[in-house]
Amino acid sequence: MIALGILLALVLLLVVFGLLFRLQILTSIFSGSYNRPIGLSNRVNAILMLLFLILGGAAFAYSFVDNYDKMNPPIASVHGLHTEKLFWTTMVVIGIVFVITQVALFVYSYRYQYKEGRRAFFFSHNNKIEIIWTVIPAVVMSGLIFGGWKEWTNIMGPAPKDAIEVEIMGKQFNFLVRYPGRDQKLGNINYRLIDATNEFGFDLNDQRGMDDFTAGEVHVPKGHPVLMRIRSRDVLHAVYAPHFRVQMYAVPGMPTKFWFTPTKTTDEMRAQTGNPNFNYEIACNQICGRGHFAMKATIIVDEPEDYIAWYSQQKAFVEQNPDVLADFKQKKAASVEQAQAAAEVPSTVSAKAAL
Repeated sequence: MIALGILLALVLLLVVFGLLFRLQILTSIFSGSYNRPIGLSNRVNAILMLLFLILGGAAFAYSFVDNYDKMNPPIASVHGLHTEKLFWTTMVVIGIVFVITQVALFVYSYRYQYKEGRRAFFFSHNNKIEIIWTVIPAVVMSGLIFGGWKEWTNIMGPAPKDAIEVEIMGKQFNFLVRYPGRDQKLGNINYRLIDATNEFGFDLNDQRGMDDFTAGEVHVPKGHPVLMRIRSRDVLHAVYAPHFRVQMYAVPGMPTKFWFTPTKTTDEMRAQTGNPNFNYEIACNQICGRGHFAMKATIIVDEPEDYIAWYSQQKAFVEQNPDVLADFKQKKAASVEQAQAAAEVPSTVSAKAAL
C-alpha cells in the first residue's frame, strides 16, 4: 500500500508540473511574448497533403477501373436495370460532391498553410451562401430519395398473381428449397416437426402441403415473375443473388419475400460471359457462423418449356419419403384412438353414477 501511495503521489506531481507548464505557455500567448518557430515541417506537411490527394486519387481511379467488372456483374432481371440506373445516378451525384470537397480540403490546406505575418480572414455569416448550400442539397437528396422510394415500392409491392412461388430457407450452413405442387399452394410448416429427414418441417395435417416438393437447386423460368418466400431456421442469413440484384435478409421468426423477373437463361449468360461453367448463385452475405463460406445455392434459369419439363418430373416430399407419411398416419390414428377413449371415459363414469 505504501508503494502504491508513493506511485500515486508521483503521478499527481507530474500532472501538477504539466498543468503549471501549460499555464505558463498560455500566459505567454495572451501577453504576446510567446514565440515558437514553425520550421520546415509545416511546409513538408502541406506538400505531403497534396501528394496524398494526387496519389490517393490515382490509386482510387485505378482500383475502380480494375475491379469494375467484379463489382458489377451482368444484369439478368427486369428490376435490376432500374436499380442499377438509380445506383449510378446516386454515385455520380455523391462522387461529384466528394471530389469537390476533397480537392478543396487538400488544396486549401496547402495554399493557406501558415506563413509569417499572414492573418486569417474572419467571415462570420452570409445568408446567400447559407441558402445555396441548404437548398441545393435538399433538392438533390429529395430527388434521390423519391427515385429510391419509387423503385422500392415497385420491387416490394405485391407480386403478380401468376408469379411462380419458391420458398428458400436458410440454415447453418446451407439453403433449403421448396416448391408448391400441382395446386400451386405452399403448405404449412411446423418447426417442431423438423428432423433429419423432414428438414423443412412439413406439416402433413395441411393437405396443401401433400404435393409440395424440395429441390437441390432453384429452377426458375425466363421472362416469368418469381416470388421468393424467405425464411431462416436458426440465425440471421441473407438471400443474395447479385446477377438478379436480389438481396433480402432471412430472419428467424419473420418470413420475408422478394419477387423478380429473370431475363437471361443460364445458357445465355454462359455465352455472354464466355464461361461454360457459369451458374447463377444465391450466397449468404451475413457472417452466420463457422461454416458461413458454404452458404450458397445454385439458380438455374430455364426456358419456359424446359422449366415445365423439369417441374413435371419432380416428386412430392411424401412420395420421396414414404416412411414420413406412414409415421404421420400412424401417429394420427393413435391420436384419434386416444381422443375416442378419452371421450368414452366420462360417459362410463356418468352411467355408473346413475346406477
